[in-house]
Amino acid sequence: MTATPNTTAGNPAPPTALTIAGSDSGGGAGIQADLRTMFACGVHGMTAVTAVTVQNSVGVENFAEIPTEIVTAQIRAVVGDMGVGAAKTGMLATADIITAVAKTLDDVHIGRQTDTPFVVDPVAASMHGDPLLREEALEAIRSELFPRATLVTPNLDEVRLLTGVEVTDAASRREAADALLALGPEWVLVKGGHLDDGPTCVDLLSNGAEHIDLEGPRHDTPHTHGGGDTLASAITASLAHGADLRTAVRDGKRFIERSVAASYPLGRGIGPVSPFWRLDG
Repeated sequence: MTATPNTTAGNPAPPTALTIAGSDSGGGAGIQADLRTMFACGVHGMTAVTAVTVQNSVGVENFAEIPTEIVTAQIRAVVGDMGVGAAKTGMLATADIITAVAKTLDDVHIGRQTDTPFVVDPVAASMHGDPLLREEALEAIRSELFPRATLVTPNLDEVRLLTGVEVTDAASRREAADALLALGPEWVLVKGGHLDDGPTCVDLLSNGAEHIDLEGPRHDTPHTHGGGDTLASAITASLAHGADLRTAVRDGKRFIERSVAASYPLGRGIGPVSPFWRLDG
């Protein structure tokens, strides 16, 4: 959805992108990671905050959901005034929030049946594979978000929670992609970073007719906090710039590879990936 920009200052506005996600008080993931990635990619990031988490490098201690009507009002406020070139979701916390967000996206014309691409990062499992959502919220992701998605970007633990498919090799990765596509998204990106400890990571991008293996280097670092958010945000930013889906995913994969390579230790636990390399060069 495109609004009429205010150009009285004489400077053209950059593309805009919207993240609908939770806040990470430690700054490594969530909307904080989304915004710094979008900024590094030359996009003006806008937010609809769904939850406020109490977390640091060691883990999540607590969180509070934002009232559903405030979540949806944020979406309407920014899209109606500033327009949006692409949108993404992250942590959505509850089935009620997921359902309300889905309806609001229809109202503001964001999603696969519109001109505004929509990326779903189904934040359903922790870095250690523990479930973050109750079954009713998982079902809402399947039934409400996936049919509206241009692209979904689950990791292997999220694939298992959402489809029941345990990815162990290339064949089961294809099976997982097909199971996800059956839920309605236009494209799926099955992220393979958790599959093994080999020297490369292979992600599978598929729309059912095309199956594209995207291979990249595995970096020897434990500091990968916010990696999934950063990848989805970089893809969303590329889409906001007008790239086609295949190009946007390749752009996002190159971005996260560099961001993991530039990750840094912070605190007593797992440090964040860093998009600062882009700003430096």
